[in-house]
This record gives sequence, C-alpha cells and structure tokens, in this order.
Amino acid sequence: MRGRVLVVDDDHSMCDALKDDLTRRDFSTQTRTSATAALEALEMAEFDVVVTDLNMNGMNGIEFCEHTQANRPDIPVIVITGFGSFDSAVAAIRAGAYDFITKPFDVETLVLALDRAVQHRTLRDEVKRLRETVSTLRPPSDIIGESHAMKKLFGFLHQVAGAEVTVLITGETGTGKELAARLLHRLSCRCNGPFVALDAAAVPETLLESQLFGHVRGAFTDAKTDHRGLFMEASGGTLFLDEIGNLPQALQPKLLRAIQERRVRPLGGNTEIPFDVRLVTATNSDIERAVEEGRFRSDLYFRLNVVHVEVPPLRERGNDILLLAQHFVSECTARMNKPVRGLTPSAAGKLLSYGWPGNIRELQNCIERAVALTGFDELTVEDLPERVRDHKPSHLVFATDDPGRFTTLEDLERRYILRVLSAVGGNKVTAARILGVDRKTLYRKLDRWAEGGDRRFSQD
Repeated sequence: MRGRVLVVDDDHSMCDALKDDLTRRDFSTQTRTSATAALEALEMAEFDVVVTDLNMNGMNGIEFCEHTQANRPDIPVIVITGFGSFDSAVAAIRAGAYDFITKPFDVETLVLALDRAVQHRTLRDEVKRLRETVSTLRPPSDIIGESHAMKKLFGFLHQVAGAEVTVLITGETGTGKELAARLLHRLSCRCNGPFVALDAAAVPETLLESQLFGHVRGAFTDAKTDHRGLFMEASGGTLFLDEIGNLPQALQPKLLRAIQERRVRPLGGNTEIPFDVRLVTATNSDIERAVEEGRFRSDLYFRLNVVHVEVPPLRERGNDILLLAQHFVSECTARMNKPVRGLTPSAAGKLLSYGWPGNIRELQNCIERAVALTGFDELTVEDLPERVRDHKPSHLVFATDDPGRFTTLEDLERRYILRVLSAVGGNKVTAARILGVDRKTLYRKLDRWAEGGDRRFSQD
C-alpha cells in the first residue's frame, strides 16, 4: 500500500473516478462528499493525505484546509480545482495546503503529488518520534543508534566484553571506532579501571616507543625523570591504540613481544615490567593488504585480530542518520542558546539521501553549521551545506534503443566498480565484499586501470 488517502468532493462521480484510479495504483482510498463529513472521518480514522476540491457547497476547500491545519496539522492536504488562479493557489497555501493542482489534470500528476505528500508525512512523523526519543534517551554510552546494523554491533560488543582477548575494530573514518572501544570497556569487568587512548598516527615515531612502554631517566636527551608509559598507565583497565595500521615497522616486533609476554621494557631500562591491560586496537586502513605487502607483520596482526569488530558506516544505518541529527541539534542548541527544535521533513529527506563519506563526524559538522546559520526554529534545506543540499544520487542506466550509446563490458565494469568505491568511501575491503570478488582481484583491476592513466583508480 502506497498510502491512505481521503478524497473530498461534492461531485459523487469525481469521488468514484478518483477512488477507482487511486485504488488501482495501490492507494487505500476513502471518499466523502462534504467537508464536514471529511472532518468527521479524520477524527475516526488515520489518513496519510487528503485530496480536496476547492469549490464545494457548504464549507469550501479553503475553509476545510484551515480546519484541518488547526486540528490535524500532521496530515498534508492537496487542493484540486477547475478554477485555478494565482490568487486561489496563494489562498490555499496560506490556509495550510501542502500542494495545489488545477483541472484538468493527469492522474499520474496527482499520484506524484500523493507520493511526495505521503513521504512528507512519514518523514514528519519520524522526525517527531526521533525528537521525543532523543529527549528521553539515556544511552549507556555515547553511541546512539537503533538500526539493525547498530543493534547487531551492540549485541556483539556485549558478547565480547567479558572475554579477555585483544579486539581489532575496523571501520571508515568518522564511524565512531573509539566510542565502540569505550563501550566495550564499560561493559567489561575492567570498567572501574582506566580507559587510556592513543592515536598511533598522531605521535612522531621517535616518541611513540616512549609513549607506549615508558622510559627511564637518562634514556635520551630531556629524559630527566622516569616515565611509566601507557601500558602501565592503563593497568587494570583498557589500552586503546587507534590507527594501529600506521604503527612504524621498527616498533611492531616490540609490541608483539609485549603482547605475548605481558611485559614491557621501558626505553633505556634493563628489566621488564609486567602489565595488566586489555588491548583494543582500531584502524580505518586496509591492514590485510599491508600484511600482504610486508608493511605490517602477520604475526602481530593475528595477535591483534583475535576478535574483529566492524563499525558500520552511517549510510548503512538508515534512520539513525535522523536520530543522530536530532541529537546533535539538541547538543548545539544548548551550547549556542538558539531555539531550534529539529528538522523540517524536507531537510530530513536530504540528510537521508546523502552518502555521508565522512560518516558521523561529517554529520555533526553539518548540523553544527546549520544550527549556527539558521534563522528558524527548524532546520530547513537551505540551512544545509551545499554538498548535502544539492546532492543527487547517481544511477547506472542500462536501457537504451540507440546502438551508439552502448558501451563495452570493461567500461561498464570500470564505471560500476568506481560507483561502489564511491558509495563505501573508498574502502576496498568492503567494496570487494559487495562486488563478490576476492580482494586481490579487485586490487589487480585497480592497479591495471591506474597504470593505464585513469587517476580515479589510483591507490596512492
């Protein structure tokens, strides 16, 4: 069923004709021959959209729109008239009409308007529900989500939390890998211990060893006191190493030994010190390819990847996009002291159709900007960044009757792979899984096309 429609017209034949046409197009349709009867119907049953004639005996379409707007503002009203004019259109819109169609009209034109109106109401209801959800939400962590993908992630983290094994968390940039690690820590028996995090890519190689394992006084210039190191700082808790794929090769055997022996030797020291931490690592890079190319030790990779957790990208989380957006709206309005309640249905639709290559981090940036710039109590499409506002989903088109427009199979394959890579933010492991090919096969294709001069497939 495409939607529940109430048709209002004092012309019985028009009601019957529209009901037949819309029923054949999978709309559940009821009719009423007066505005008064229609208002009663709206009190007795639920409808997604109302279609009303403008000129009717008794209460006309303008007055009906005003009554509906006052009592059921959640239901969009489409006004139809055979006496269309600019003035009547303006009057209908001012009375609260969602759309305006003049007779004679093609039924498909009405169907398109109905589909838009149903989607508008669905989004409006969802935005309202998510606004209420956020206002009462007290999550056990900073991770917010109720999609199937996130419920699956939460369930797996609960299952893994009690096991004293190393965990490798993977996912695209901005998906919330550190938040997943923090939730894993809070669910574990080490929750009362410290959670210590380090971005391996943010620390110079010359300092990273000291940061991890500590150093003794005099180990190097400016080492004027002993330093415990993060393995010792996290004692009794969890040590989270982000961007582990960027760990320098010189440090990889030292980290491997520390994990195997559960001991660390401070830089410049002569003795090994036992530690008690749970190690959780994360990466957004293709660490398996790094192993294959010899840039990352396979034995260390297997030690780190005892349990693998993948955080889903935002584009695979459905209406979590709106749930997170409303959460960020609430955060920003409190911080900026602006009376913004949420999103308009049109803005919500734009957020849902965008691909979010930067994931949650990009969404948060988008909402902060919109709240800062808006002059309304709800975020509109015009408040969104241009890349989101003007985004149009791309589609591969196969149907054509012009032989000159056909392409080669290789070109078709190239374009399709490029589209998949774009959709997954360049993650080649995910792309290979979607394409149903071995990762090595995908790499060979990308390398061949890049060597042929197509920079879109460069893996630099």
